[in-house]
Amino acid sequence: MASSLLLLLLFLTLTSAQLSSHQRGLIFNLDNGELCLQSAQCKSSCCHRTSGLSLARCNNKAAEGQECSPKSIYGVYYKCPCENGLTCEVDKSIVGSITNTNFGICQDPRGSSK
Repeated sequence: MASSLLLLLLFLTLTSAQLSSHQRGLIFNLDNGELCLQSAQCKSSCCHRTSGLSLARCNNKAAEGQECSPKSIYGVYYKCPCENGLTCEVDKSIVGSITNTNFGICQDPRGSSK
C-alpha cells in the first residue's frame, strides 16, 4: 500500500514538472533571446545567429523591407525568414544554399501587383 502511494506521488510530481517545463520553455516554446539549436524550439520559429562562431538565440521573424533568408533545412539562420504573409525575394544559388548565405528582402506579394 505504501509503495503504491509512493508511486502515485512520484507520478504526480513528474507530471506537474513536465507540464510546468512546457510553460517555462526549457526545450520548446522558447522566448526571444533564449539559446536554441533549431527554429522549431522558438515561439517565433526563428533560431538566429550573427556569425558561424556565435551562439544561436531565438529572434523575431523579419518584417517587410528587412533582410531575410528563405526557409532552410538547417533550422538556424543568419537572417530570419519573413513574417507570415511576406515572401523573401532572393536570388538562390547552390553555394548560397550550402553556406546559408542566400539573403533577400521581405516583401508583401500583394503589394507588388499595384
